[in-house]
Amino acid sequence: MFEYFPKNYVWNLALNLAMEMGARIGELDEMCRPLLEVSQRGDDEGTRMFLQSWEHMGDKLIGQAREDEARGRLISAGTKLGRAAVYLLTAERMQARDYEPRKALYAKFQDCFQRGVRLAHENCERVEIPYEGAHLAGLYTRAEGVSGPAPLLVQVNGLDSTKEMLYRVGLPQHLAKRGISSLCLDQPGTGEALRLHGLTARHDSEAWASKVVDYLETRDDIDPKRIGLQGVSLGGYYAPRAVAFEPRFALGAVWGANHNWGEVQLARLNREGERPVPHYWEHVQWVWGAGSMDEFMALIPKITLDGVLDRIRVPFLVTHGEQDRQIPLKYAHQTYEQLVNSPDKELKVFTEKEGGVQHSSVDNSAYGLDYISDWVAERLGGHVT
Repeated sequence: MFEYFPKNYVWNLALNLAMEMGARIGELDEMCRPLLEVSQRGDDEGTRMFLQSWEHMGDKLIGQAREDEARGRLISAGTKLGRAAVYLLTAERMQARDYEPRKALYAKFQDCFQRGVRLAHENCERVEIPYEGAHLAGLYTRAEGVSGPAPLLVQVNGLDSTKEMLYRVGLPQHLAKRGISSLCLDQPGTGEALRLHGLTARHDSEAWASKVVDYLETRDDIDPKRIGLQGVSLGGYYAPRAVAFEPRFALGAVWGANHNWGEVQLARLNREGERPVPHYWEHVQWVWGAGSMDEFMALIPKITLDGVLDRIRVPFLVTHGEQDRQIPLKYAHQTYEQLVNSPDKELKVFTEKEGGVQHSSVDNSAYGLDYISDWVAERLGGHVT
């Protein structure tokens, strides 16, 4: 893991995620060098300075994109807006839930991302799926070289990621080349669902996952018999749970197992393991719609896959980084061992041999992208040649 900030895991995690989404090292250094001293005071204290530095770079790129547009260089403008969106999102998700400038920053990020996708002619279409009087927003990437209905992999967030992060890390592009479409989703508790509609996370993830399948079945460009579900980080809980209770999914996969997230929270409360975001306990209460720490702690015993996975009767891939500092490797083994009725289950632990050994391969996603894409394509009827 690239540890730019000495002894500040949270900030290093954010920087590594930005790199995996396409950040440039020179721009990262320009943003982060002024933050080195404050980073050593703890990840909560300096988050506003973090925002100022990263937003400044985002604005700088937006200005450069405006100059490109004025000269008719729209593709170049789009690529700059794409990087600006990465920096704005990284800054936004580091802030406390009630920090007022966060709202305007998120709106700026959304506009920047959408304009960048449009100007750069990216294979990315926004979709909105009706859900509980509002909607779940997703980013749809079409399979390449496929005539007729294509197989599709739904990809869902973890605790604090967004659909744009899933898209920028690159799994949709890898799958498209293999003849598989993608839908990156802001499910309840994440992204737009939480920020704009107040839709909080729920332990019974099949409640929203089934609505997603309902929507996908209405599209004539998707094969309803070849829809899979993959989750990253806390999605390593959401995805297996949904596949267990929604039999229309043809397969499941996780990039970072999360067999018993509630148990991990108890360990974290006792100062074991790393946390992924600043203002952590306030953040998880926001995500889960808990009004207090006591209410949150009463909820967490439900967030476990124990007693659930024997319902899964489709292929399932469990991947995990050998050196994951957030979710211990033992939870990947627990998920794999309890998939007793899956006809085709696999556990892949990323080691130093491949790289990607940290949480959900945030240190190096390249091997994981290839491995997961190939595994899915081989089972959904795509191609790997």
